[in-house]
Amino acid sequence: MHQPSRGQLVGSLVAAGFGVVYVLVNSWPLPAAAAWTARIAAIALAVATAGSIAAGAVATRSTSPAGDLRGDSPPPGFARGYRLIVAGEVVALFGGLAVINGVLGAPHAGVAWVSLVVGVHFFPMGRLFRLRFFHVLGAVIGACGVLGLVFAGLDTSGEATAVVAGVVPGFVLLAFGAWGSTRWWATAPAER
Repeated sequence: MHQPSRGQLVGSLVAAGFGVVYVLVNSWPLPAAAAWTARIAAIALAVATAGSIAAGAVATRSTSPAGDLRGDSPPPGFARGYRLIVAGEVVALFGGLAVINGVLGAPHAGVAWVSLVVGVHFFPMGRLFRLRFFHVLGAVIGACGVLGLVFAGLDTSGEATAVVAGVVPGFVLLAFGAWGSTRWWATAPAER
């Protein structure tokens, strides 16, 4: 096992944060008991992830020769690459949502589009961060987005879309955040 970097800790927190939002916002079509169970489980996973990160950070500080988390220096061009990926994601998100909401008049498909874009963004992020598991995460969330778009075309109520492209990816993000907060060996660098 290697010590976690600040980026790994932040990444796990971001995954948990977005995961809980996905579940809270999109669990509305579930029966009341299932919706509340999903919401409570999502919040509990996010809190557990944050607690694991806090405990890991304290343990790392006490065992690290430097007394702090590793400060890996990013590879050359990292900041530029990161900015380009985020800019592309923002353009794709808002451009696609404008078309879905305005031109197509299908706001129920919005969460599916968001999941597709978020899933796709993990592929260049995985290459940039040299983290293989981002590709798995991207494939799963992207597939949920595609399936959600199919359901959005078949069902204008948006219920199936919200669950498949919202609740499921939310729990996927929560699971990866929890996993990443405790399994630092899983972040072995990917091949370039």
